[in-house]
Amino acid sequence: MADKKSGIDQSLIRDLANILNETDLTEIEVEQDDLRIRVSRAGTPQYVQAPMMSHAPAAAPASAVAAAPAAPVRNPDNVVSAPMVGTVYMASAPGTPPFIEVGKTVKEGQTLLIIEAMKTMNQIPAPRSGKVTEILIEDGRPVEYGEALVVIE
Repeated sequence: MADKKSGIDQSLIRDLANILNETDLTEIEVEQDDLRIRVSRAGTPQYVQAPMMSHAPAAAPASAVAAAPAAPVRNPDNVVSAPMVGTVYMASAPGTPPFIEVGKTVKEGQTLLIIEAMKTMNQIPAPRSGKVTEILIEDGRPVEYGEALVVIE
């Protein structure tokens, strides 16, 4: 890796992010030569040059690796995940009120949001009744299959 900036393997970062999604890990870190890559759900990928090792491996200085905020612990049974890849819409049309809001109660089968996939609007229903405690996605943003969307407790 002669040029560090252009030498970062983008496919490695994508692979690490996919591993996070597939395993429900909150963070993964890989060290290769003098490059350390950390991918975290709580923040953005961090690129940190690892200190050169002379004798015994030493922990990276606290200033070298920013502390990521702890991800909230969620019961997986309360998380509604994306059943498909597409674009999320929180309301039925632009300018209309969103289907759900944090703190509001939903009933089983009630529409939480819409995912547009292949020009088809798919209503995503609440799998159970409960209170919406978190909305984990933004309106108009693409989502992947299995990505956490909403927390209902």
